Amino acid sequence: MATIGFIGLGNMGGPMAANLVKAGHAVRVFDLSKEAVQRLEGAGATGCASAAEAATGVEIVVTMLPAGRHVRELYQGEGGLLATAARGTLLVDSSTIDADTARAVAAEAEQAGCPMIDAPVSGGVAGAEAGKLIFMVGGETAPVEQARPVLDVMGRAVFHAGPAGAGQVAKMCNNMLLAISMIGTSEAINLGIAEGLDPKALSDIMQQSSGGNWVLNGYNPHPDVMDGTPASRGYSGGFGTALMLKDLGLAMDAALKDGKATPLGALARNIYALHDAAGNGHKDFSSVIQFLENGGSTQQ
Repeated sequence: MATIGFIGLGNMGGPMAANLVKAGHAVRVFDLSKEAVQRLEGAGATGCASAAEAATGVEIVVTMLPAGRHVRELYQGEGGLLATAARGTLLVDSSTIDADTARAVAAEAEQAGCPMIDAPVSGGVAGAEAGKLIFMVGGETAPVEQARPVLDVMGRAVFHAGPAGAGQVAKMCNNMLLAISMIGTSEAINLGIAEGLDPKALSDIMQQSSGGNWVLNGYNPHPDVMDGTPASRGYSGGFGTALMLKDLGLAMDAALKDGKATPLGALARNIYALHDAAGNGHKDFSSVIQFLENGGSTQQ
């Protein structure tokens, strides 16, 4: 059992930290939300008054933050973790951010004597709660293997993608493909319904045919097809439209920097930008089927 500091207790970080507590680890937690800290204290964690306090006297620090600027502020800012964490502390950042920031912070962490890996996740809130996340990890082999037993508590698979930043690249590419798949699946279901087909019957057919994909297998966007999905809960929970838009922005920034053509990724970003602008950022990203059902109208 390890002593772990966990910083960032939002929709994903909260259940991730709770699973570490359930597994018997001693977990010190911090979040700007006092309510989030109190929830984890109720689960058996030790609440802390600051990020620096949460990172004191621990072997591993896990962070789950909204964006790259928050990661830079936490680690590199005045009094940040790189200045306060004890040498040898393993740093694991599970935020989804741009790869350049992940590489830069990891390089500074190495200079500070703290091995660091980037370990963004796939699986959404349901995966976090069930301890079945997929970790896509970037970093040197030794710290990745050191972190693996802790990551295994929170996930069902850990993939070492390559050096620092590689986990972020893998997450960015995966989510761009996921967004494209969700839009394509939604278009097909809407077209079938318009032509008189039952959405479940059509989904079952496509699932077993050449159009089969992850969305059809377990994340159907139509509310009348699959129990337990965000669509069956009014598109609550899951992975928010605003978060998908953020990840698509990271992918488009990388494509522009690298001079790579991503026309479907760019179209997906535009569609999610319109969907988000209409006030749907809090809805699960599968709610894009409503945008498409309305012929691309922002009025839903």
